[in-house]
Amino acid sequence: MENQNILLSAQGITKRYPGVVALNQVDLDFHTGEIHAICGENGAGKSTFIKVLTGAIQPDAGCIEIEGVLRENYTPHEAMFNFGISAIYQEFNLIPALSIAENLFFGKELQKNYFLDRKTMNQKAKEVLLSLGVDLDPNLAVSSLSVAYQQIVEIAKSTYQNAKLIIMDEPSAPLTIHEVDKLFNLVHTLKAQGITVIYISHRLSEIFELSDRVTVFRDGCKIVTMPTSATTKNELIHIMVNREVSETFPPRRGQIGHPILEVEHLSTAALLKDISFTLRKGEILGFGGLVGAGRTELARAIYGADPITEGTILINNKPIRIRHPQEAVAQKIGLIPEDRKQHGIISRLSAAENIAYSSFKKISKFGLIQMRLMEQVAQKMITVLRIITPNAQKRVMELSGGNQQKVVLARWLTSDCDIILFDEPTRGIDVGAKQEIYELIIELAFQGKAIILISSEMNELLGMSDRILVMHEGVITGELSKAEATQDKVLRLASGE
Repeated sequence: MENQNILLSAQGITKRYPGVVALNQVDLDFHTGEIHAICGENGAGKSTFIKVLTGAIQPDAGCIEIEGVLRENYTPHEAMFNFGISAIYQEFNLIPALSIAENLFFGKELQKNYFLDRKTMNQKAKEVLLSLGVDLDPNLAVSSLSVAYQQIVEIAKSTYQNAKLIIMDEPSAPLTIHEVDKLFNLVHTLKAQGITVIYISHRLSEIFELSDRVTVFRDGCKIVTMPTSATTKNELIHIMVNREVSETFPPRRGQIGHPILEVEHLSTAALLKDISFTLRKGEILGFGGLVGAGRTELARAIYGADPITEGTILINNKPIRIRHPQEAVAQKIGLIPEDRKQHGIISRLSAAENIAYSSFKKISKFGLIQMRLMEQVAQKMITVLRIITPNAQKRVMELSGGNQQKVVLARWLTSDCDIILFDEPTRGIDVGAKQEIYELIIELAFQGKAIILISSEMNELLGMSDRILVMHEGVITGELSKAEATQDKVLRLASGE
């Protein structure tokens, strides 16, 4: 790197929780104006480290120097406004009802004669947006913006507040392919302005495309920091997981059987229009499309979470009515939702209770839950999915985000469902766990389970699906067999062509 000035230096950072050493003697420097990627498996310590940098949690040992000055026991507010450290998480810190300008100036509003100086606020907001290469009307309500533009507003807010270091946590996860390109341009613009970017992602292709240096965390330790150009994808994976992991998709086994789920002319009030398709026993049916195409809405309608206005659902050739999720579960349909934190976990229950939640009949006797059996079922899935937790009784809210997602997967993998709807099953999950989940999905299909796989990751969609249905604006625009499916064909159908 041309600029070797150290903006922030973390030395000996250690953080312990009951039964877990989340960070162990981490030493790491960040240079001014660099794009520094951080990667590692779920539970490796990435999130804890970022929370230490932003002042959200205090380390048990170690210190942080910012521009050569020791800083101790600072708050997130001090980190942002005194030291220029800003974090953009997957859940944005915006107020949807307010305009772009009002969000940028929230808490620091400009006044003129005791009134809000909206004209100046809008003018300055426009200047900040243009400096990032974005032409947006600052009067627009944040609620009217796409996820990508909301993310841009978060970045604009950070730059207006004179951020020197911006942390991005899985920033591309909710974005379409075209929106990711826009994000990359923004990151390069920030670097050109001398702002340091810490980029956290499970998508290794992004790390190699964007970053100057990369740091790998494993088991709470910093394993290595090196120039990104000095390593390879396979080497990075091996360092992350400390075991051999294949990037190829597992071979399909078994045969596809008779139709088990038939959807005929299904519509909803909000989006879906005249959806018809058939899902067969032992089949993995992929659904492609851009964000907002209606794939998640379709899964929710089948599962009974959203009301159906028209159409019929048949299971094993029998028409059924599903008005709420309990009826779907009774029909042996399971859903692994896209938003697992909000709709997938019961945060105050233990990992074991969450895993067994949909399988209580299997672990009950005379109406009483057999605690030892529940522990055994949970421990098996904790081992298979490599869920990082000191024990099965740990509350899910105390696990890392990636491990919370694995708990949701474990719940349905232990159930007796015949039909499982996977909505973005590997979003936010590390490369090692992805392979394990792929193998589990293949095994479920081999057992005769019927799988719907909704994925925005093109390689995953193409590599795992037996057939692909593509959606655009609530309509199925085409069907592709495995043999004819390509990225270009999927994108064309996804754009409505």
